[in-house]
Amino acid sequence: MDAYRAAMIADEVIEPEDTEEVRAAWQYLINTGIAWVLQGRIGRTALAMIDTAVCTAPVTHLEEQK
Repeated sequence: MDAYRAAMIADEVIEPEDTEEVRAAWQYLINTGIAWVLQGRIGRTALAMIDTAVCTAPVTHLEEQK
């Protein structure tokens, strides 16, 4: 997955291969922080996906050290 494909899947411009690719695209956008710099709808959807456990919150450097 790359940033372009993930963003295009999230924006419904590219047809994903399956539901796992949709989840992977959103998780990629969340993990890389791209979800928070795209249009507001993308960030809000990313937060909703985290809240409903479809995706997970990104692990920060401080959390990795625990």
